[in-house]
Amino acid sequence: MTTETHATHHETAGEHHGMGHVIPVPVLIAVFLALIVLTVITVVASYLPFGELETWVAMGIATVKAGLVAAYFMHLRYDNPLNAVLFVFGLVFVGLFVGFILMDAEQYNPDLIEIRTPASN
Repeated sequence: MTTETHATHHETAGEHHGMGHVIPVPVLIAVFLALIVLTVITVVASYLPFGELETWVAMGIATVKAGLVAAYFMHLRYDNPLNAVLFVFGLVFVGLFVGFILMDAEQYNPDLIEIRTPASN
């Protein structure tokens, strides 16, 4: 089988072995600027008093940033929709596990504050 016949066979079988989806430069620049803005928002949010929501706000911003990176720089937006569904399910399960850990950590938070505060003599 010659190379030309081999390539034609794969093209007709629906296989694709070429480059990935090419994203226009303006889209990449827009995503980059969005990531920069979200990073600035993260820094500003670290100085704001959100109380018990500080961790959740930081995790929410980080999730949006991770979603942008996965969608555009990892090309999930242009890939098979099943891969995006699997990515979202993975995020949901990670969110559940982190949520359970944070709920458990909240239970022991008063004990940790007592340990950090020096005892008065």
